[in-house]
Amino acid sequence: MSRSNQHFVASLIHTIATHTSDVNSVAFSPDGTLATASGDKTVRLWNTADFSELTASPLVGHSYYVHCCTFSPFGTILATCSTDGKLILWDVKSGSKVATFQHSSKQSIRVCRFSPDSNYIVSGSDDETLALWDITTKTLVRSYKTCHDASVVACAFTPDSTFIVSGSSIGDLRVWDAKYGHGKALIYNLDCHDLGVTSCDFSPHIRVKDHGISGCVTYELATSGQDNLVKIWEMTADLSCALVLKQKLTLKGHEGTVNFCCFSSNGNFIASASIDKTVRVWDSSTGQQLCEVEGHTRYVTSCAFSNDSRLLASGSNDKLVMIWKLTTQEDCIVNLLDNYKEPQCALKTKDANGVHKPMDSWSAEEVGDWLGQIDLGQYRDNFVSNAIDGTELCNMNDKMLIDLGVAAMGHRNRILRCIKTAQNKPTVSRSVSNLSDNGIPDEYLCPITREVMKDPVMAEDGYTYERSAIQGWIDKGKDTSPMTSIPLKTKQLIPNRSLKMLIQNYLDSGKG
Repeated sequence: MSRSNQHFVASLIHTIATHTSDVNSVAFSPDGTLATASGDKTVRLWNTADFSELTASPLVGHSYYVHCCTFSPFGTILATCSTDGKLILWDVKSGSKVATFQHSSKQSIRVCRFSPDSNYIVSGSDDETLALWDITTKTLVRSYKTCHDASVVACAFTPDSTFIVSGSSIGDLRVWDAKYGHGKALIYNLDCHDLGVTSCDFSPHIRVKDHGISGCVTYELATSGQDNLVKIWEMTADLSCALVLKQKLTLKGHEGTVNFCCFSSNGNFIASASIDKTVRVWDSSTGQQLCEVEGHTRYVTSCAFSNDSRLLASGSNDKLVMIWKLTTQEDCIVNLLDNYKEPQCALKTKDANGVHKPMDSWSAEEVGDWLGQIDLGQYRDNFVSNAIDGTELCNMNDKMLIDLGVAAMGHRNRILRCIKTAQNKPTVSRSVSNLSDNGIPDEYLCPITREVMKDPVMAEDGYTYERSAIQGWIDKGKDTSPMTSIPLKTKQLIPNRSLKMLIQNYLDSGKG
């Protein structure tokens, strides 16, 4: 996905409800595999093509909360760490353990990250130290013991694997040498975030000065904290390892602790997950908020972009993982038009002179054929056996449809709309979307009230309703879908922010 000055819209495409405790971490591999780590002690692997669970899943090896999961750069190894004090490396294909590491204190390990060159992995612990491990030899390379004065909850390698940044629960940020064995912090910031740092991540972009002659490079770092903020920093280093850390941008918008932040693989975007139950997407160059994603009912603990930046996964204390598709507003409108199908409301039957017959002259058999054309052929026999011909069809109303066994409100609405369309509009132009009688796109109308939606929400049946209308339906004790009559397994309503933006744009254009 290329950078754009347009805002994004996020459409929920799948929800994973397999975990039995908090989902603490989510991660995508380069090939699109999704890993989810939970307080239920398990890590699960998913195929994002169809969201089926991989045969190697679940990965069971931790005895307490799993705090973090992260893929190696090539996606062949998954690292997980836990309150049990173990850092486990897993073979993604087989699900077998490759190695198990522990800090000497055996205290809880909060975070782990692979080096971009795939040679090392670093881990941060409640014992206030960082540990650097060699993946090939499966040995401890270095322990940064004079590290922080609180739990190490964030760490990340620079994209060239030269430096490590770590953050602690009291808010300080420190930079370490990852190559040459220096055990002391090269630079530190004691006031990175008030009350505590929660995560950090480097952009894959590196700016090299003077075509590399001076050896001066600049990295871009994102951090999140308990001060409700995401901050973007520039870190500059030269051949002498002299470092300068300078704050570049502050991203404001969250209304609670920001638990996690990460860059997209192209470095253009940052996603952040918060206690305020939202995930937000930002332009990393300007700090502009591009999208706010709502859907979880409790704290959002983590988020991750897919490799192509088109999918966004979020994990929460509500035990759910939600996967969202990101598109620009312009693309949403184009997709609506591209996917539009002309409704088959007019019967394709001609009289002896080759002229299309008006609806009121249809026979009962022709009415039955018409029902099949509008994908409601299951009611054909009822209509034919009750001798519902074209004249009767033209005078049809909601109560009569119920008497004919059309219980689903959505099906009754479709029949009545198609009757009106077949009577007045025998053809529909593909250059416009499906319009209601007053010219408003039908997808902007609540299927219950038939009014333009102000607060559209998605129900478990996949349909979008005005919140007050569907909530009223549920509050009356009705446990089936008003559109399909199929039982609703959950009463959870998810804001359809994509559609809300489209409706607002339509109204702002003066068409509504």
